[in-house]
Amino acid sequence: MIEFSFKEKDFLNSIEEARMATVHENIPHVKPVSFVFNENCIIVATDYDTRSFKNIKVNSKIAITIDIYKSGEHKAICIQGDTEIIEKGDEFKKLYDIFHAKFEWVRKDPWKEEEAPFLKIIPKNKVSWGIN
Repeated sequence: MIEFSFKEKDFLNSIEEARMATVHENIPHVKPVSFVFNENCIIVATDYDTRSFKNIKVNSKIAITIDIYKSGEHKAICIQGDTEIIEKGDEFKKLYDIFHAKFEWVRKDPWKEEEAPFLKIIPKNKVSWGIN
């Protein structure tokens, strides 16, 4: 598994939004997502009827970019990896609790196991810049 530096971990824990890319029929699909960094993985909540979820069911390869754009001071981490779908069980409950604590939108619209899954992005490659 890919390791992150202390500064990269700090950066990942300070950001809430990213852009995630999946693919279907050789057509890229990119969308903004909320995420958490947990145990060296990126965790994204999704719904079963999204294009991203349908793509992951067919092809687990994924890319995600977490960045802050400020002219001359751009900071980013781009990650490529594989995805596991977490729908229930102890890991789901743990991830849900993390999302519930971090995001108001989760507290306003809660869900249960098998109502909406998490995507666990397992990094296989990464590149970062502006994070010294």
